[in-house]
Amino acid sequence: MPKFNYVAMDTRGKETKGVLEVGSQSEAITRLKEMGFFPTKVMEAEKPKDPKAAKKPGSGGSGGGKGSKKSLNLRIPGMGNGVKAKVLCTFTRQLATLVDAGLPLLRGLRVLQKQERNPTLKNILDDLAMSIEGGSTFSEGLAQHPKVFNRLFINMVKAGEIGGVLEVVLNRLSEFMEKAEKIKGKVIAAMFYPSAVMIVALGILGLLMVVVVPKFKAIFADLLGDAGMPAFTEFVLKISDTIKDYTIVFPEWAGGIPLPGPVIIGLVVFFICFKIALRTKNGAYIWDKAKLKFPIIGSVISKVAIARFSRTLGTLVSSGVPILQALTIVKETAGNLVVANAVASIYESVKEGETITAPLEKSAVFPPMVISMVDVGEQTGALPEMLLKIADNYDDEVDNAVSAMTSLLEPIMIVFLAVIVGSIVIALFLPLITLIDRLGGDDKGPGE
Repeated sequence: MPKFNYVAMDTRGKETKGVLEVGSQSEAITRLKEMGFFPTKVMEAEKPKDPKAAKKPGSGGSGGGKGSKKSLNLRIPGMGNGVKAKVLCTFTRQLATLVDAGLPLLRGLRVLQKQERNPTLKNILDDLAMSIEGGSTFSEGLAQHPKVFNRLFINMVKAGEIGGVLEVVLNRLSEFMEKAEKIKGKVIAAMFYPSAVMIVALGILGLLMVVVVPKFKAIFADLLGDAGMPAFTEFVLKISDTIKDYTIVFPEWAGGIPLPGPVIIGLVVFFICFKIALRTKNGAYIWDKAKLKFPIIGSVISKVAIARFSRTLGTLVSSGVPILQALTIVKETAGNLVVANAVASIYESVKEGETITAPLEKSAVFPPMVISMVDVGEQTGALPEMLLKIADNYDDEVDNAVSAMTSLLEPIMIVFLAVIVGSIVIALFLPLITLIDRLGGDDKGPGE
């Protein structure tokens, strides 16, 4: 009898894993429901390979004894395993429209499968349709593709199935994803212009300091001789030499080919160490906490985190997901460990029968306005609506903050570039002025 590995949640929202020995996947799901669990992932355990099977004549093709089905699998590992958020958002909206119009779910999936251009999502839609035809629910089919559909998506669909309001939940889910993509797009679009300008400006400055300024240094040395150059010019030339010697080097043994210098190598090593540190729990927590404290950008990151928390929790609770299960999902999708720890405290508080407000105050992440609105929502029994209002409010604040930040960055960049380029120009003109003064002095005779 085959064995099935499962991941499920109990009534308190706690995740549990195990193995069941049953006849089929549907039977495993039924057994888990009888045990009081909510299955999120049920997959057949891999069978141990039989080393003798490869030696059997006719067990594979002419090239190496693998089974015919496995030998036809041409999918490259790590390629095409995911679906972009924008594609998934479009699929959710289209499915919500079809189901809301009265089209059966299975037929809607088949319609979307025929028109889907993304090959990964097209295969997944085929799997979902076959799963539903085999007697599984839509949420159970989604749970078989955790790399594409996260727990937020799966649990909202499950709540819609249980409550018989799948079309309502799909509409809410599509609105949630569209708003998330909209605010993400606004931030990226707003930061694109200053980032592009800064990259081009740094490239031009690097070219000036590494190529142009050193050539002027040789010219001035020949013209001025022992007289020396002005102090400010010497200062700029030393900066140019430092950049040239420590960022890009032209060693003789390499035939003058430019190679990365100590500064670039150091930056690469620092970046690698930084990425390794972010993979540790403490490193990720320190970085997430630091991001919230950044000048100018920190307030935007904080507002985005609060809006994401409020919208996710409000959407889940309004869709019928139990509060403890919803908090577990919010913790996993918070995107910031500081906020995730605050949600964990809320989970423990609710688990003990207390309110959400107290741990929100202790977290020092959420502003007083958010805490007050959540408190009012709890007391009036309108917590989901209040959370969604908070999310809408903070989405607007993020939009305004990003606009203000970009409008502030533009004059700062202009002044910064003007000062740097102006300093280089002045430094290069000062020796010319000195040279002109010397030539003027030489033209005058000793008796003049």
